[in-house]
Amino acid sequence: MNGIFDTRRYLIPFRSNLLPQIFCDVLVVGSGVAGTRAALQAGAELGPTGSVIVLAKGAPSESNTAWAQGGIAGALASDDSVASHVEDTLTAGAGLCDDAAVRLVAEEGPAEIRRLVDWGMRFDLHADGTLDAGLEGGHTHNRVYHAGGDRTGAELSRVMLGRIEAQENVRLFDNCFMLDLVTAGAEPGAAVLGAITWHARFGLQVIWSRSTVLASGGAGQVYRETSNPRCATADGLAAAYRAGATLSDMAMVQFHPTTLYLPGAPRALISEAVRGEGAVLLDDAGRRFMEDEHALADLAPRDVVSRAIVRQLARQGGKHVWLDARALGAFGERFPGITRTLTNFGIDPRRDLIPVHPAAHYTIGGVRTDLTGRTGVRGLWAVGEASCTGLHGANRLASNSLLEGLVMGRIAGRAACDAARGAVGTPGPASIVSDIRPSDTGELDLVDVRSSLRSVMWKNVGVERAGPKLSDVEEMFDFWARYTLDKIFDEPDGWEVQNMLTVGALIARSASWRDESRGVHWRTDRAASEDRLLVHDGWRRGSGEPTLEPAGAAMPQERAPA
Repeated sequence: MNGIFDTRRYLIPFRSNLLPQIFCDVLVVGSGVAGTRAALQAGAELGPTGSVIVLAKGAPSESNTAWAQGGIAGALASDDSVASHVEDTLTAGAGLCDDAAVRLVAEEGPAEIRRLVDWGMRFDLHADGTLDAGLEGGHTHNRVYHAGGDRTGAELSRVMLGRIEAQENVRLFDNCFMLDLVTAGAEPGAAVLGAITWHARFGLQVIWSRSTVLASGGAGQVYRETSNPRCATADGLAAAYRAGATLSDMAMVQFHPTTLYLPGAPRALISEAVRGEGAVLLDDAGRRFMEDEHALADLAPRDVVSRAIVRQLARQGGKHVWLDARALGAFGERFPGITRTLTNFGIDPRRDLIPVHPAAHYTIGGVRTDLTGRTGVRGLWAVGEASCTGLHGANRLASNSLLEGLVMGRIAGRAACDAARGAVGTPGPASIVSDIRPSDTGELDLVDVRSSLRSVMWKNVGVERAGPKLSDVEEMFDFWARYTLDKIFDEPDGWEVQNMLTVGALIARSASWRDESRGVHWRTDRAASEDRLLVHDGWRRGSGEPTLEPAGAAMPQERAPA
């Protein structure tokens, strides 16, 4: 896979001093929960004389955060504890969690949830006005807090974006595509100075910043079957890789077991909370099959349920299994969004079974950071799904992701602000030249490459994997890379395919290297877990071999005060 690991530094040719220049103290790439939380903290710390810019690839509300149906996990109840939340997270993480990261997020999460209440987030409540905590897969206590039943993400996005709009020193640039992080040199690890962006109206621009926070989300669109929005094309991960950051644990992609499966329809998510309320999975004969798979049956961790469905489909044939929610009397009130989606397709969950199938849901791997969100590249922080803090290990516990975005967004926003205040002089400008020669090879059809790579990733790097198939994927990616990564495109469709190729190849290489089964990474030819692989595998531009870091011992950093 030399075409991936020797990828060029920038996607397009440019001369920075010939482009429009914009300046800020802190640049945040991404408008989901992690990005907005980082921007709010940085803006509050900098005060009225400081400046923060938030980039949204499309509309600000178009993010995995806004699509989230599940809730926010936190040990707030009197019969729960931080220690129990930590234990459940470590159990789900299958030995690959970093203990300090788990403790940090579990301990500081409750304060973030209470802050959301103060900010006006409309959580679901009991009749007496107290917060209503639900149960989701992998949790041993009711500690998941929802809003609007299945609209937690939309409500969270409303609150966070509303506060962004009200904060005068934070500017939100929508429909702004980040092509690349700009660095002081072309060598891996040179300091990040900002980003080069593209807007349909304003064209190319350079945004110079003293500190840059990457909160661009994950890579769900590299898979044919995904619960993610159209914008989740791995752009931030690929840009960080080209800038010299280390991407770790890329084999760890979580698949959600229950997305609506109808031919030709989008793979709409059917929240974990539906099973938390009592819905069960059935085979074609109407038999519950999860009771034979795990002690928690239908509330087993997502990787267990996803694999069980895949095996069940292999036994019975067909394209899906069934989710039976007919015993949930108040389904429409509890899950109004899901109900509307099902109604649009003529499904009444009060009397009909729901056809479901697994889909790529969450990118656990990402840009490796410490406990302040700092990456190995000076001037760059990463938070949320774009990052790899060690919190999730080999399998994300349900509803820990929005929690991580809140906690780590605040901490990274504070750290990026501190670094910006300590910088000397104005951010940029620097004379940076990207001199890319036109390709002399043929060009593949972009639509076909995009469709093919997504199909290959789903079939061969999906819920179940095997060494020979992973080798085939690597060869296919090498071929596509030779005819695609050397091209110069002038619009997002081309850049997205290049980013998807880069990150898809890294996922496949990490899965091939990790010669075991652990958490969400299941090798049918290597079903056992290996103690020697209790490590984070890190991948960096210019090297086809990973760096290895022992799991469990993330280097602690000073925490930002609440």
